[in-house]
Amino acid sequence: MIRGVLVDCEEGSMPRIINILDYPGGLEPAVDYIHRQWGDEDNHAFYLDCARHSSRGPEGLPRFYVLVEDDRIIGCCALLVSDFLSRQDLWPWLGCLYVEPGWRGRRLSGALMEHARAEARRAGFSRLFLSTTHDGLYEKFGWNRVEDGYNSDGDRFRIYQIATSEGS
Repeated sequence: MIRGVLVDCEEGSMPRIINILDYPGGLEPAVDYIHRQWGDEDNHAFYLDCARHSSRGPEGLPRFYVLVEDDRIIGCCALLVSDFLSRQDLWPWLGCLYVEPGWRGRRLSGALMEHARAEARRAGFSRLFLSTTHDGLYEKFGWNRVEDGYNSDGDRFRIYQIATSEGS
């Protein structure tokens, strides 16, 4: 049985959020999943090395999580030190957020965001950041747009933050 944070979602299913280092199918298949969503042909080794040196927590970063239903990965997210933007003074970052299309509409992305937020709070951080090109999505989950940042290619990204505790 897979251990992890049980996610109550609609339609009676009970996916779990688990640290990638604890995925029973092995680290490399879990990294392959995240890489398929976020990587490119040149950076698989980067993702694998990041995951191998990630933390089980509670204080260490980075941390990668997979959302699992019946031993199948259906989503992912990460807590990162950097999201490779010009705002290197901000951390930690929520990154690699993804939910399989067939599982969307069940508030699973919100559950992944809340898990990352809780883990950041547990690690002693008062804020959590994310970067995106999406507009209007994250506000629905309580995130506030801070400003824009730039990657090394000069592409502009929206930066959002959320307090890790209610009322902060």
